[in-house]
Amino acid sequence: MGVTGLLLAWKAQLQFKPPSAKIEKQQQAYISLNHIEEIAKSYSKDSLQLPVAINRIDFRPGKGIAKIRFEDHFTELQIDCYSGEIVSVKQRTADIIEMIHDGSILDFIFKTNNDESKLTYSTLTSLGLIILSFSGFYLWFLPKKIKKIKSKSH
Repeated sequence: MGVTGLLLAWKAQLQFKPPSAKIEKQQQAYISLNHIEEIAKSYSKDSLQLPVAINRIDFRPGKGIAKIRFEDHFTELQIDCYSGEIVSVKQRTADIIEMIHDGSILDFIFKTNNDESKLTYSTLTSLGLIILSFSGFYLWFLPKKIKKIKSKSH
C-alpha cells in the first residue's frame, strides 16, 4: 500500500496518466455525446480488438476533448469534440496502480461486481496498520516506563 500510494501521489510527474491532448478551439458546435460513444466503441472493437463497454466519458468543454475510459481494459481514448477525430490512444497506468492499491484488481481479474475483494483487502490492511501503530507505540513507550521505574527504585 505504501509503494502504490507513493506512485499514485506522483502519477502526474511519472506520467502514469495520459495528459489531455491539445486541440484548436473551433467556432462550430460539439458533436453529440452519442456520436463520441459510437466512435470510441468502433475504434475499440475494430482497431484495438478489445471489448467496447465504456466505463465513463470525461467531457472537457474548455479543452474540446472527451476522454473515454473502458470497463474491461485500461485504454484511454481522447476524442476531438468538434471533429470526432481520435487524437490520443494511451494506457492508463495510474488506474492499474490504483486498483492494486485498493485491492479492486482482484475484483477486476475475477469479474466480481460487489467489491468483495476490495473490501476484504482494505479492511485487513487497515486493521494491520492500526495494530502495527499501537504495538509500535507500546514497544517504544514500555522501555521508557521501565527505565523510569528503575530509576525511582535506586
